[in-house]
Amino acid sequence: MSNNIISFKDIKFYNLSPKKILDKMTDEGGYLVAPAASSLQKIDNNRHYHAALKDSTVAILDSGFFCILLRIFKRENVIKLSGFLFLSRFLNEKIYGKILLINPSKISEKLNSKFLKSKGIKNFKNYLAPFYKLNIRDVKLLKLIKIYKPRYIIINLGGGTQERVGLYIKNNINFNTCIFCTGAAIAFMTGEQAPINKLVDRLYLGWFIRFLWNPIKNFKRTIQSLGLIKFFI
Repeated sequence: MSNNIISFKDIKFYNLSPKKILDKMTDEGGYLVAPAASSLQKIDNNRHYHAALKDSTVAILDSGFFCILLRIFKRENVIKLSGFLFLSRFLNEKIYGKILLINPSKISEKLNSKFLKSKGIKNFKNYLAPFYKLNIRDVKLLKLIKIYKPRYIIINLGGGTQERVGLYIKNNINFNTCIFCTGAAIAFMTGEQAPINKLVDRLYLGWFIRFLWNPIKNFKRTIQSLGLIKFFI
């Protein structure tokens, strides 16, 4: 197996730079996932989520805690690449092609639209996601995608759901598109979520900033992340 791929529970994590990941996605299409530690530790109990991660085109090493565990227990020389850093790189590139944003709320839609316009990106549409159940089925979304034919789809939903939406889209369209399941990454840029920047992210301190920003919400997330240890000991 390539040294650039780290296999974990049959999920292919690509240990590459943001540029190489973006080039691979642009060339091949498919969907990219960036699982957080709090979601990743649930895969033994959530076969639909696990399947969506396994079938992804690219999984990136979003979780600092996961990277630390790989370094300690597997002696892997990993490159942390969060959904935040990846999406930042993508949005700073010259983008040729239409973008579809899949958002969790009207507030997110408004903030995300304003942010993209501030980056000089105007060729995009928004879609307000419904509350998805266990088996993803969204005929309205597929109809929009087939008519609009976006080159890029950015799914801004929660972990465990967005990956299944990415797989659903990939399995139900017949043209090449790049799907980025990067969740709250864009919300860190718009100010809707904790104000994380590239330095904070590279120092593995994103979890700490999120905790300070909303300690009640993120305490549970932090504790859940510790569940990843069971896969290594």
